[in-house]
Parts: sequence; C-alpha cells; structure tokens
Amino acid sequence: MVALTARQMKFLKSHELCRLATASKGGRPHVVPVIYTLDGEDIIIAIDYKTKKLKNLKENPKLALVVDDYHPNRGLMVEGDCEILERGSEYLRLLQILFDRFVFYRKNPWGEGESPILKVRTTKVVMW
Repeated sequence: MVALTARQMKFLKSHELCRLATASKGGRPHVVPVIYTLDGEDIIIAIDYKTKKLKNLKENPKLALVVDDYHPNRGLMVEGDCEILERGSEYLRLLQILFDRFVFYRKNPWGEGESPILKVRTTKVVMW
C-alpha cells in the first residue's frame, strides 16, 4: 500500500465522484463514474450486483480511478487492489461510513448481501 500525502487526501476528501476503471481477466477495459468516500486512506465504493465492474473485479481485482477538475486542470489517479465485501462486521462498518457521507444512501438504505462494497488499497498515486 502506498501512503497518500496530506495534499492528496485533501483533494480526495473534497470530491465524491470518480471514474472507475476495471478490466476483465482478458484485459478488456471498462470505465464508469461512481461516487466514493474514504475510510482512512482506503477508498470505499458501493456498487450493484450484475454489473460489468463487479464481474471484472471478481476476475481481476486490480483497478484504477481518476478524480479530476477541468477548471483549474488538476486531478489524481489511483491504481489499487480491490477487496469485495458483501457481509460481516467490516461490511457493516463501511456501510455506515457510506450512509454517513451520502444523503441518497441514507434515504435508500440497504443491508448485508444487497450491494457489494469495494475497499480499494492504493498501490500507486499520481497527482497533477
């Protein structure tokens, strides 16, 4: 795991949308926008079952994501390893973090086994 700098953490905390890139075991890329939050330095993302990104991550747990602004042109790219959580105490802890951060999730709550949560550990980070 690569430690994020204070500047990188501040930038990630000031945003909530990223573009998540996954790849199948055969290397076919797939990129989608998702909302995220942080648990320490880990990036936390809730996704749905029956999605291409979940299928890809089950085949290949490596991913990348980009958080950026157009004006001024600045951004952060993360490469990382993904853990998929579906149940258990860690799942419930991360679920509460998501509920605390996003009004939409609080208004439309779910429980264990209803939506996987991705826990991303950073292996590389580039900021511009």
